[in-house]
Amino acid sequence: MIANLIGGFVSILLGTSLIGPVSTEVNTVACGSNASNCDSALYNVTSWGATVLKLVPGFFALSVLGIGIAVTLHKSKTSRNCLNMQFFK
Repeated sequence: MIANLIGGFVSILLGTSLIGPVSTEVNTVACGSNASNCDSALYNVTSWGATVLKLVPGFFALSVLGIGIAVTLHKSKTSRNCLNMQFFK
């Protein structure tokens, strides 16, 4: 049971450590090398595309946290069911 919980928390830690690099790459693509001016071709062609692209790190963070919570809850639920079965036999 502890190993399953640790696995869920490790996935959360690894995912959250990747949020920074993902955000940096998204800003580089959306705004180019100079983030203060936003002089990239994507931003000049369509500001809507650049705005939507900047939402990627937030959704990435939500998905990582959702996966970690789902793994943790699923594993704790299955281990609890196994414990209940052992006690009632």
